[in-house]
Amino acid sequence: MKKFDIPLFYRSPIISRIKEIRKLQDPRKKDYAPAILNFGPLRIKLPRHFGFCYGVENAIEIAYKTIDENPDKRIFLLSEMIHNPEVNNDLLSRGIRFISDTYGNQLIDWKEISSDDIVIIPAFGTTIETENILKEIGIDTVKYNTTCPFVEKVWNRAAQLGEGDHTIIIHGKASHEETRATFSHSVRNSHSLIVKDIEEAQLLGKIILGELPNEKFYELFANKYSDGFDVERDLSKIGVVNQTTMLATETQSIADYLKGIMVKKFGEPEIKSHFADTRDTLCYATNDNQQATIALLEDKSDFAIVVGGYNSSNTSHIVELCEEVLPTYFISNADKIISEIIISHFDIHTKVEKETNNFIPVKNRVDIIVTSGASCPDAIVDEVMSKIISYFPGSKSVEEALNDYAANF
Repeated sequence: MKKFDIPLFYRSPIISRIKEIRKLQDPRKKDYAPAILNFGPLRIKLPRHFGFCYGVENAIEIAYKTIDENPDKRIFLLSEMIHNPEVNNDLLSRGIRFISDTYGNQLIDWKEISSDDIVIIPAFGTTIETENILKEIGIDTVKYNTTCPFVEKVWNRAAQLGEGDHTIIIHGKASHEETRATFSHSVRNSHSLIVKDIEEAQLLGKIILGELPNEKFYELFANKYSDGFDVERDLSKIGVVNQTTMLATETQSIADYLKGIMVKKFGEPEIKSHFADTRDTLCYATNDNQQATIALLEDKSDFAIVVGGYNSSNTSHIVELCEEVLPTYFISNADKIISEIIISHFDIHTKVEKETNNFIPVKNRVDIIVTSGASCPDAIVDEVMSKIISYFPGSKSVEEALNDYAANF
């Protein structure tokens, strides 16, 4: 796999060494067992896969290279490069400006942009409509396009489905940049519909089977379907693609459920004429991170810390997986660990930060899970680990723990 040139301050001495050891011992990435660093009174468990993925590293490399090579040009980003505040704030500090926020609200009028400017398309991709605006201005939409290749793979699969007269069901969050971009591309080829979760898929199933009236569709899925969508016509032949940061298991559950609905309506012998197999749209990095998290949770731990941007979809899903098993604290950086007693963390359900006291249990040995989303620099995870280690006097040094890990792996 390509090695990217990203700023050294995003790299980490601790995580980088662990990942290098795992790479040498497991080059095919088949072993999902966690890495365990034993500091004596503290053990830190790290999943086999976490942190920057291919698409994120590619986007960061292009962004910083663009800054270095164009000191005299104005540089804009369509929206956040990735969903991580540390990365986005650093880009802002270097003079980059965001044209819109993460929800598509315009921050800079298009009239302020000229053909002499550079506009970077973020890793999520963008809509056909926005691309056309850029082209009309005279902006190069290819050279500075950092769209993740796995997002483009979903777009290409959606195009294939459209050519086969399938309606495209997109598993994603309607407000997310990637889903907005995927919807924009998919409607060029076929009628399309966004489904958020298995609950919405079940409502759709009831409509397909006639258990709910067709009129209910337009109410339940308002602003999530393409123009001219006809329930009778457009729900007789379907395929499911996904926002690549969603839970892979949930995407597959939705696809399996809707396939069962189509079998029920049209019969098993006719299923290939009404439902397309789209397993190939699942992002390998998202799937690997989620599977590694599941493996990490098999052994008992005291609590988990998940590091990343609070608006990061893939990070939120890692939090969901951890919350099912043990106390989980979602933080953006080490500063959120206020002391060995207090941690300030984000609640993905209420969407607000809250403080928890006595988050570290008092016992002879504490086992902690530490992981991060695909848009979180490893350097931030290092800082989180170092802060936690500092609360355990008498611990082995990081170098000792790393040497022990390497010797026993």
